Parts: sequence; C-alpha cells; structure tokens
Amino acid sequence: MLIIGHAHDCAARTGVTVLLPVRGPLTCAVDMRGGGPATRETDAVGPDATLGIAHALVLSGGSVFGLAAADAVAASLSARGTGLALVPDTPPVPIVPAACLYDLNNGGAKDWGETPPYADLARKALADARDTTPNGSAGAGYGAMAGTWRGGFGSVSDTHDGVTVTAHIAVNSIGSPLMPDGETLWAWPFERNGEFGNRHPGLMNPPPVLPADIKGGGATATCIGAVTVSAPLDRVSLRRIAVMAQDGLARSIRPSHAPFDGDTIFALCPTGSDPQGMSATDPGKTMTFGTLAADCMARAVALGCWDAEEGFAPTVRGSNQP
Repeated sequence: MLIIGHAHDCAARTGVTVLLPVRGPLTCAVDMRGGGPATRETDAVGPDATLGIAHALVLSGGSVFGLAAADAVAASLSARGTGLALVPDTPPVPIVPAACLYDLNNGGAKDWGETPPYADLARKALADARDTTPNGSAGAGYGAMAGTWRGGFGSVSDTHDGVTVTAHIAVNSIGSPLMPDGETLWAWPFERNGEFGNRHPGLMNPPPVLPADIKGGGATATCIGAVTVSAPLDRVSLRRIAVMAQDGLARSIRPSHAPFDGDTIFALCPTGSDPQGMSATDPGKTMTFGTLAADCMARAVALGCWDAEEGFAPTVRGSNQP
C-alpha cells in the first residue's frame, strides 16, 4: 500500500521520510495531541475537508524549516503527473500533508542560513522510496532524541482477520522510553521474539511523576508518524483509529503528549468500497483496528529507539546518551 523513502544529512543530524502510496491517493485522517505541532495540510485531511485524501505524506526533522520537504515532494509529484487535475492544461495539484519534529538542538550543524537541506533531502527520499524500511537512525528519525536517549524511526505491522495494520513513527519525545531501572523499555509487554532485548522489569515502586531522563525544561520535541489499515474505511472511523494509535505513545513513552510535544499521527487506508463486504462504519471493526494500531505504535516506538545508532539501554549495549 505504501513505499517509504528516507534521506538524512549526517552533519546536520536531521532527515526526511516520505510515505508514498503505490496505487493512487489514499484516504487520510489526522489526530494531533501535542501542544506544539509543526504541520502542513492537516486541514485538507481534517473532518470537514472535501476529499480527505493524500497523494503522499512527509515526515521531517527541522521544525518549521522541515515543512519545505513537503513543498519539494508536491512539486516532484506534480511534475510526474500525480495530483488533482483541477483545470485543463494546468499542473496537477498533489495533496501532501506533513509533520515535522524539533531536532534543532541535537548537536548537529544547523548553520544553513537561507538554504535548509530539507527540500534536497525530500527529493532524495522520494527517489529512494521502496517497500522495506529500516528501524533506527533513518529519515525523519535520524537526529531524533527520546528524552536524553537516541530516538529513531520505527515501523511495525500486524494482521487480524486478513487486515494488516502498520505503524510508522519518528520518535523525538520529551519523555523517556525507559523505565526507572534504566534498562527496560516501557513497551516491554508488547515485545515479539526478543526484538528489544527480552528485558523485563523486576519489582519496583511507583515511577516518579517525571523521570530524570526526560529532556530539560523548555525543550521542544514531537513524535510524528502514520498508521495504515489495508481495508477501506470511512473517514470518521479512520480518524478514530488515528486517535487510538496515539495510545501507543502513552504506552511506550513517559510522559507523552506534553505541552512541548507536537505529537501528530496520520491514518491512511485505501479509497473506495470494500470488495469483501466489510462495513466501513462497523464500530467493532474500528475498535479492533485501533487497538492493533496502538499496539503496533508502542512496538514501533521501542524499535525506533532500540535500533538507533550507538545502541540503546546502557547496561545492554553501552550508553547512547549524547
């Protein structure tokens, strides 16, 4: 349903991820929870939008500067003939929603003046789009931080009754992905086949309200991502799945949805009617897919951090703190 491209700038410690539908635009919805989002065209896929579709999604570092990545993708897609043909003999208009995370304070070289790298990175990511994607230090997650730890990009899929749900997330949170023992991921109950170290917590007192390994006061962060559902759904149900997917952040990061975060999750599904006769408005199906989306999101957060460059938990792989 999607191919994904990543590109990054090593010196600037930032990057861009492009999610590109394989067969035409997808139905799209969005849910924003954090207090400081940096987004583009979220109204175009909002509940009052006329079409509610996306020809591509862009996730980027760079805060407001990263929004230029979506401009570049929109221009490239239009040049390919992708988009809405609104008036004859005029360029087609692609709908390219985007969200950016704040990685400007991660130690990379941000002295780009009037030429931020995001448009060039977006064109490279678009050209690199493929049907497999790495977890860890890739694309929009390349320079991300999760609390005081390395963040990253995570992608996880699961299937229920023949329907596949996939979560993609760039983890750049104020909150910590680690429990107070400094070794165990908050998302440990959702682990499959030892994918993040088989670390289980021992007996512990209630955790502190705010962990010690969160970003410093006034820091800016944001987790940005998308979930896809392989079955067609109406836009109300699709947005509810985006809402439920945000619970995956709450299960894997403490705290989440903070005033300094801009947590934004898009949801995508095929357009048109369901060939298998599934009711798109069946609340039971919506609840099932939303639950699966939240579970996948929790695992994606954990894998994005676990597979980030320089390792993760200090007693398991050596410290990855900056």
